[in-house]
Amino acid sequence: MQELTPRYSEISDIKPSVHKRGFCLLDAARVIQWTDCSKEELHDLSTDWNDLPIDKYLKDGGHYRSRRHSSFIFENNSVTQVPHRAHWQSVDYNALHGGIERWFEPVLATTTIKPAWYKILYKMACIAGELHGDISTKWCIEAHQFRIDTTDGIGRPTPEGAHRDGVNFVAVFMVDRKDIKGGETRVFDANGPCGERFTLNEPWSLLLLDDTRVIHESTPIQPLKTSGYRDTLVLTLRENYFQNPTV
Repeated sequence: MQELTPRYSEISDIKPSVHKRGFCLLDAARVIQWTDCSKEELHDLSTDWNDLPIDKYLKDGGHYRSRRHSSFIFENNSVTQVPHRAHWQSVDYNALHGGIERWFEPVLATTTIKPAWYKILYKMACIAGELHGDISTKWCIEAHQFRIDTTDGIGRPTPEGAHRDGVNFVAVFMVDRKDIKGGETRVFDANGPCGERFTLNEPWSLLLLDDTRVIHESTPIQPLKTSGYRDTLVLTLRENYFQNPTV
């Protein structure tokens, strides 16, 4: 199947694109410019996807997903990591894995002190405030390092299917993909028939989503050789509170 090239936006079109379509795509060159990260800083950050623990919560019995997870707060123009906490979603947003506390291993301290890590989280919180219409908003950020591999012959980036995450905004950075086919991203209007398909294949390209307006999914991956993988950094930003069983 032919891969569909994303329709990338200019930096100046981020807000207009999100307001019009519910999402925006940036290529790596614009991500570098927008976040003020260097190529070297992003490459250094990419190496931290080579040591991710297996996700033990997959209900389909698979062993194709590895991940780390940590949480942060953006407030008073600063990003601060919070004590390690469980990742929780309601079944309304994740019918497969919702309703349970999932305790993943935290993002390593050697990762969170890297310049690119802070720059990315800071920039995402700033644009979320601009899109939200209030730059003083407190943002609760969950950061997920994902590796989907083809150990089982097939890997599923979104085993829960097309979904929303129950937050305000979602950012998906394509960190790397190697020796795979598939992994097509699909974004749909949550309240209508409109949608778009494309394949993120450029390292450090970005998909930014308004999670209140669109649903998204990525199709399974298959190996082109003996094995392959797809690495992503997923950030979710929710106003004022993290998702948890009591809030």
